[in-house]
Amino acid sequence: MLLAKTGGSSSSILIIYVVVFGALWFFYLRPRSKKQKAQRLESRKVDVGDRAQTIGGFVGTVVKQDSDLVTLRSASGVELDFVPSAIARRFDPVVPESQDDEPESEEGDNK
Repeated sequence: MLLAKTGGSSSSILIIYVVVFGALWFFYLRPRSKKQKAQRLESRKVDVGDRAQTIGGFVGTVVKQDSDLVTLRSASGVELDFVPSAIARRFDPVVPESQDDEPESEEGDNK
């Protein structure tokens, strides 16, 4: 009789775990993955004139775009065609700040 009682309570605990995991997935993990997917797709969106990087590391300027192919031109003038899913991201190179733009601190400003 004791085994019959513990068998019923363990199945109810299992059901509670399944419900909690389902709620966690539905309210937290699913919206989060949808948001990440939308951000990935937005970062892959390029227009003619943008610089783009492919998944292989090739960086070029978009010169032509249609539904099947994206044409990138390298700095040397070579044009290569890629499928749109091969575009990893828009390439915005980081421009280092020059030292001339920083305000100079005066030595008398010790607070």
